[in-house]
Amino acid sequence: MTRVAVYNQAGEKVSETELNPAIFGLEKLDPYLVHFAVRAQRNNSRAAIAHTKNRGEVSGSGKKPWKQKGTGRARAGSVRSPLWRGGGVTFGPTSNRNFSIKLNQSAFRKALYTVLSDKIRENKLVIIDDISANKTKDLSAKLSTIASKAGLGKKQVLVLGSHNKDLERAGRNLPNAKVLMAGSLNIFDLLKYDPIVTKDALEVIEKTYGTVR
Repeated sequence: MTRVAVYNQAGEKVSETELNPAIFGLEKLDPYLVHFAVRAQRNNSRAAIAHTKNRGEVSGSGKKPWKQKGTGRARAGSVRSPLWRGGGVTFGPTSNRNFSIKLNQSAFRKALYTVLSDKIRENKLVIIDDISANKTKDLSAKLSTIASKAGLGKKQVLVLGSHNKDLERAGRNLPNAKVLMAGSLNIFDLLKYDPIVTKDALEVIEKTYGTVR
């Protein structure tokens, strides 16, 4: 078992705890799987906004502009032709595109284990016994204190075991911090921020991601 220090909200070491080596202690890390998991997360949250109208969608008459022969003009069958000004667009982007990438549950969990294990190796993951704050300024000060004394970076993600309206509300406007639930972790935020995990969140992480359903 991996033993790590437990801090209080003042940034002081108060005890130690053991982490599950199957989640936080992988020996062989797979950065390519992590890269694929980030791609899948980003792609699956992407919406196809750009949309151009083809000749069947633009407004205009379906009548043939002039007869086929005898006018001296080039043949034309519709004013909605892509060759005409105001006509449809050929091979333009449409909103029915699908950017999603399938990521198996086992692959996601292994990528999650890889990120958490790497954070432990680099001393960029901190366990705290508890934290409370009613205001954004108060939460920001406490996270900064913990990060400074534990050697974390400038951006932190607070991982909670259960919903806390005060902490979630206080963390909404923080530019360099975020509040996440332990049951809905994602690879991108764990890479972008240094995790500060509460002790009750550890149990939720093991219960949620420790066994394959």
